[in-house]
Parts: sequence; C-alpha cells; structure tokens
Amino acid sequence: MSDRKSLGLLFITLVASVGGFLFGFDMAVISGVLPLVKQQFNLTAGQEGWFVSSALVGCIIGVLCSGEISDRLGRKNALNLAALLFILSAMGCALVPSLMGVIAFRIVAGLGIGMASSVVPLYISEIAPANRRGQLVTYYQFAVTFGILLAYLSNAALLHGYGISMLPFLRHTKMVDQIWRLMLGISVLPSFLFLVGLLFVPESPRWLLQKKEVSTSESKEKRTLKNMESDLLQPGPALDTQPAAGYRALFAPRIRRALLIGILLPVFSQFSGINAIIYYGPTILSNAGIPLSNSLYSQVIFGVANMMFTLLAIWKVDQWGRRPLYLLGTAGAAISLLATGLCFYMGAVGSIWLLLSVLMFLACFACSIGPLKFVVASEIFPNAIRARALAFSVTLMWIADTAVGQITPLLLQHIGNAGTFWVFATCCIAAFVVVYRLLPETKGKSLEEIEEGWNSQRNN
Repeated sequence: MSDRKSLGLLFITLVASVGGFLFGFDMAVISGVLPLVKQQFNLTAGQEGWFVSSALVGCIIGVLCSGEISDRLGRKNALNLAALLFILSAMGCALVPSLMGVIAFRIVAGLGIGMASSVVPLYISEIAPANRRGQLVTYYQFAVTFGILLAYLSNAALLHGYGISMLPFLRHTKMVDQIWRLMLGISVLPSFLFLVGLLFVPESPRWLLQKKEVSTSESKEKRTLKNMESDLLQPGPALDTQPAAGYRALFAPRIRRALLIGILLPVFSQFSGINAIIYYGPTILSNAGIPLSNSLYSQVIFGVANMMFTLLAIWKVDQWGRRPLYLLGTAGAAISLLATGLCFYMGAVGSIWLLLSVLMFLACFACSIGPLKFVVASEIFPNAIRARALAFSVTLMWIADTAVGQITPLLLQHIGNAGTFWVFATCCIAAFVVVYRLLPETKGKSLEEIEEGWNSQRNN
C-alpha cells in the first residue's frame, strides 16, 4: 500500500476512533465531577449511585439500538447520531440548572457512548484491509484509553483554575463556582470535531454492498476502496451481499461457536480485575512509597500506563496474531493477579512487588484482553448479522461491567483483598482456556474468509 493510500486509511480510522476517545472521556470524567456534585446538591447515597449509573443506563439502551440503526441507516449515519448525542449531552450538562436535568443529559451521553462502543469497531473492521484490520481496530481501544487519561488531566487542570484563566469569557458564568459543569461541558469540543471529521469519511463499503447501493460501475465508494486497496477487491470468497438479518439469526447453528466467543471474551474482560486495579490504584501507589499529592495524580499514572501498553497491541496484533497475543495476555494477567493477591495475603502492601505485579497486570490487559475483545468481536460474525451481533456482544459487556461493580464490594467484604484478586485470576485462567479451545486465528484473513471458515467447520 502506497504512503498516500495508507495515510488516507489512517485518517478514516482516526476520525472514527474519536468516538472511542469520547467514550473513554465521558466515562472517566465523572470521577472528578462526582465529589463536587455531591457537595453542591447534598446527594444521598441513592442519588449518588443514580448520578453515576445514569450514563450506564443510556449505554445499554444505546448499544441495544445501535445494531438496528447501523443496519437501517448505515454505519456512518449511526456515528453521526452518536456525535450529535455527545454534543447535546455536553451542552446540556454545562447549562441545565437542575440536578435531574444534568442526570437526563448524562443518560443522553450514555446513549452516545453505547452507540460508539459498538459502531466504531464495526465500521473500522469493515473498511480495513485484512492485513491491517487488527491494528486499526486496536486504535479504537487506544483512543478509549487516551480519552480516559485526558479526562483525568482535564479534571486536574480545571480544579487548579486553568480552564477559567485560559477562557476568560467564562468568568461571569456559573462555571466559576460550579467547575464540574466545565468538566462535563468541555467534551463539546472533541464532539464537534468528531462530527466535522465524519463529513470526510466514506460509508462502510460492506454496508453499501449489503444494501445493494454500490453498482459494479466506478462509483465513489468503489473508487475509495480501490484507493485503499481493501480486501473487498482481492481474490477470495464471494462477498456476502445478503440483506441484514434479525437477532434470531444470531443463534443459527453455523455461528454458535462465533456467538459463544463474542459473548465470553467481553464478559471475561470485565471480570479480569481491571476495575479493582483502577479502584485500588491510589492506595497501591502510595503504599509502594511513591509520593502523590492526591488520588487524582495516581489515576493519571495508571492512565498513562494503560495507554502506553495498548501501543504494544497496535504494534503486534497483526504480526503475532490474535490467539498468541490473547493467550500470552491472559496467562500474564492471571500470574500478576495471583501475585497481587499474595502480596495482600502476606501483608506486603508497601513492597515494590505489589506495584510491579499491578503494572504487569496493566501491561497484559492493555495489550491483549482490553483491545482484542473488540478486534475479535468485530471480525468473527458474517456480514449480514455483524452489526446486531456486535451490539449484542457489547451489551453483555456493559451488563458484566455493572455486575462487577456490584459484586466487587461483596467480595472485598467477605473474602478480603487477596481472595478478591484470586477470584479475578481464576477468571483470567478461564479466559485462557476458552481462547485456547475456541478461538481460531483470524490474522490476515478477510471478513469473507473468516465467514467461509465457519461454514466449512459446519459442513465438516
């Protein structure tokens, strides 16, 4: 692929990945917002929980609708809708005076997050050549981690007054005394850039072919594909141009194995212990002797580590393949979680070994378990059901995320820190077994070749 064609494909991927950035930013920014909102509105425990979980309600609704919307209106129009929801939620949270109004716009933000978390990897997988698909879809996960990191940095900067000093027109607004509004509202800038960037990217060619809107003539999309040297134009299995199927088609015998993989990998990613690690991050760092002025700085350190280790997945996913990277990652995560639990069990909470085991887990998660669930789920399903299947897969990921949030405090209370990390290590071992037994290698294969592989296994 020439440099010009490669740059064009990279530009399309980066524009789409802004949806992942907004996903990460909106989910992480709440950590700095919550204490300020709690203080201003004197939130009860129930109100505090609803304020935090309201976006998650929107996420589940958004991702459930994303398959239908992207199949009917197209991948690009679904991304446009997500961008508009992000803009609306940012402006609403910044301007609406009541707490219930802010919560309502947090639900709107959740709708955008849910749609982006499903449609962005779907879109990238359908425009990417086979030999670069893993790398390009992983840019989405990198954008999520970058959004999380920038949310932490943005919160820290605004708390120190940098936002008001740099934007003097805000000095006579309520954002001076209610800086949390600016924390939520500042995402309107990348949201607007996302919407503008989408004007310059093409619709998914596979969706157009599925809708029979691309003729055999030299249409705009055909020329775009030729410029990108997409695997759609390479010899191989015939492109699946069947119309989009309903959710019942997800349970057809020929793709049951793919569906099982698409369900288990996202669920295992949530039960890997990543949330517990992030939760214990400030304590772990301070106990290891690293001076931190407050927990926000420790979040930044873990955010940087999570983002940087994701670069390894971008570098190696199309060289090593999905299976080897996933197996190495789950094995390393299990070992590091066992070591973390051992440190807690032996009372070595102030040792460098605890810090090293946590960083090892972050490295293993960020280069395999975290990004590869999106890579695999976006490529293993047939074209006719890919949008709905990926939406179903991501919905289960959000449900598992909610379950982990409810279960973790109970585990900590009843079996302690060590036992909790050992439970998560067991989940990583289970993920290793599932990947070893069920996941075929998809490196370098077109989406049509992957689909043909499922058909061949069924026939055999």
